[in-house]
Parts: sequence; C-alpha cells; structure tokens
Amino acid sequence: MADQFKHIADNRKARHDYHIEETIEAGIALQGTEVKSLRLGRVNLRDSYARVQNGEVFLHGVHISPYEQGNRFNHDPLRVRKLLLHKREIRRLAAKVKEEGFTLVPIKLYFKNGKCKVELALAKGKKLYDKRDSIAKREAERRARQAVGKEG
Repeated sequence: MADQFKHIADNRKARHDYHIEETIEAGIALQGTEVKSLRLGRVNLRDSYARVQNGEVFLHGVHISPYEQGNRFNHDPLRVRKLLLHKREIRRLAAKVKEEGFTLVPIKLYFKNGKCKVELALAKGKKLYDKRDSIAKREAERRARQAVGKEG
C-alpha cells in the first residue's frame, strides 16, 4: 500500500536563511481544532523553530489559525507543541544543537497516512554573503533557463 501524502505548508524562508545539513520526520501532539485548521491549510511556519527541553522536543512559533466552527474548543494559535520522536533521536539532536551550534528548524508540514508530520532540519545560519551568493546563483539559473527557452 502506498503512503497517502498531503502537503500542508512549507517554510521557504528556512532554505534562504540556513544551510540545511540533515532532515528528520517527527509527529506533532495536536488538539482537535488544530487538526481541522491544518486540513484547511491555515498554518504559518515562518519564524518557527524547535527546542530540546528536559529530554523532549517542542515546536515554538508555529501559527495555526483558530478553526472558525471551533467556538470555545479553539486553541491558542501560537501555543508550544510537543514533537514526537524516539529518545535516541532526541539525544542525538540535543547533542548536535548543544555542541556544534545547529538549530532545529521546521521545513515542511504534511499529513502522512492521516497523521500530521513535520520535517525538521538540523541547520546552521547563513551569513549575509552566503545569502547573496544563493540569490546570485538562483538569478543566473533563471536567466539561463529564459535564454534557452527563447532559442528553442
């Protein structure tokens, strides 16, 4: 049986601001109305990050809009959400973040077989000149594609 995969949101800014070293998939502990909002795609990953605290990983700064029909059962849009990972993975991530200066950044949010998952990246911040290099490369590739398209 093939995995059922439904894309929810991307954090495009993360690839611009960070060098992505490694990615890992994690589950998220959500409330009922949060799941309904996610199914409608009402989420923003910009400026979000994950932090290891007391042997657990928590997701900070993810804005999931309140569900319109949720009334009193609605959640706080910016509440801190627990990520579901194995202890071994959490220890490895905590060591990398502490020793090597990495940051945990959510890149993607999606449903996989009906469960909400987040793709976390172990990332290092880019310097300003790295960002300029990335922009210059992207622009050069775009111009090359346009030039090839005009010739054909």
